[in-house]
Amino acid sequence: MSYYHDKKMEKIFNALKQPKNLEDLQLSDSFVKGLILKIISSYGTVKTSTINELTGIHWDILESTLSQLEKSGFCAPVSGGFLFSSVEYTITKKGREKVKGIVEENPYIGIAPVPYEEYFQIMKLQIHHRYPLEIPSEVVEDTFKDVVGVEYAKEALIESCIIGKGIFVYGPPGTGKTFIVSTMPGLLPPLVIPKYIEFGGKVIQLYDSDFHKECDEQPNDPRWVKIYAPFVLTGAELSLNKLETNYNPNKGVYETSPLIKANGGILLIDDLGRQRDDHELILNRLIVPMENKEDVVYVRGIPVVLQTHFIPAFSTNLDISIMDEAHLRRAPLHIFLKNPEIEEVAEVFRRNLNNLGESYEPEAMERFMKVYQPTKEGGEGLQPSFAHSRDLAQICQSVRINRKKDTIDTEVMEASLDKHVLIVLQRMNIDIAQISHKSRSFRIKTDDLEKTYHELSHYGASSLSYENNSILVDMDESTSPVELANYLTDKGIKVEKIDLIAESEKELRRTLLNW
Repeated sequence: MSYYHDKKMEKIFNALKQPKNLEDLQLSDSFVKGLILKIISSYGTVKTSTINELTGIHWDILESTLSQLEKSGFCAPVSGGFLFSSVEYTITKKGREKVKGIVEENPYIGIAPVPYEEYFQIMKLQIHHRYPLEIPSEVVEDTFKDVVGVEYAKEALIESCIIGKGIFVYGPPGTGKTFIVSTMPGLLPPLVIPKYIEFGGKVIQLYDSDFHKECDEQPNDPRWVKIYAPFVLTGAELSLNKLETNYNPNKGVYETSPLIKANGGILLIDDLGRQRDDHELILNRLIVPMENKEDVVYVRGIPVVLQTHFIPAFSTNLDISIMDEAHLRRAPLHIFLKNPEIEEVAEVFRRNLNNLGESYEPEAMERFMKVYQPTKEGGEGLQPSFAHSRDLAQICQSVRINRKKDTIDTEVMEASLDKHVLIVLQRMNIDIAQISHKSRSFRIKTDDLEKTYHELSHYGASSLSYENNSILVDMDESTSPVELANYLTDKGIKVEKIDLIAESEKELRRTLLNW
């Protein structure tokens, strides 16, 4: 027995034997017949071995069901040998008519689903007494083998997984927030989930290969799959609609939300505060699934409860105040990721070059580190960032190949540094995270144009110009006419009128091209 396949998992495996009759399969006779007929109809002519592979239904059930369908005139054998697995079936005219009605009601074709009651029972057995965990030291070591430094962060992640409580990760861009949270599932034990669930004749999809990684050991029943603890990542694209389970009429299944797919693992809401929908609404939508470990899916208007035993993780490069107390209670552990040390960034850079199979001269690595060394020590004084390490390694490889060199030298390094946009922006002292996406243009009418021009130049104006007896000024989108009026009045300037004349997208294009 091991951490990833313990006595409880073995007990579940023993329980999940492939059903050999309809009673044990716990699906209606009409559902099974409809599923098989849809497959035969879609193929035209198909081997029973293909039907078995597609549905995961035992040979005994298939042979009995196909025999009944044949007697009813819905399908007919057309070829095959002595073995039932080699027999081919084709759809009849009567069968095609029958399939039309079935498809209109339920177009799903695929693996036979697991009945809802069995799903809930197996999930309850796995989640019950899951926490606190005792995570072996070798599991911890293997999980963090690619993480450089940040021992305080690793400790918090381990403790989050031990007790199954949420975690809030914040800090400047490029400190590795997303990466370090992505390692957390390695600390959690795996679980067994059904690929699909049947409820009221409808099919709910649970398994998603984008988020669920299969283990080597698999149950005898192919309708179930053993997966490593999932890691479900959602970022700025997350919306309230994507947190719901929606029906896909083309596939004939209810496609579950990230909340349900993350069951047993980690759900990371990345870049919190940058979603299109208000982040407060998104956080409020998460409260009940986080608190009750369940979410409700509506199938034909009937509420169906599904498990959401995930550990919530939130990351942002904004201030911690983006989450209020009610939300922080669901993620009581926190990590503030500080900017990394120069040697840590250099080590990640070395690892990325090694992973790419790139060799480099010692002088090239010295040049890389000089980017972050203080100016008083002859360096450029830029802020170290793990994000630079990954991207710059790939740029170095590209530049080396393009210049037909065998190794990365100082010339390749210098050219690569000039091509990395974030390094260029830092060299220009531009923090892109602080740049508003829009600017506002105001027309300020006043008798004291010179003083107004002077004071606005110290108030963060990005552009100033004269227009008759007015000043035209471009400001950050957050600036209001009232704020401008109050500021100028405090400076002893009489303002007759302020008009908001335009809002436009800001651009760095000219700045970068002229640098």
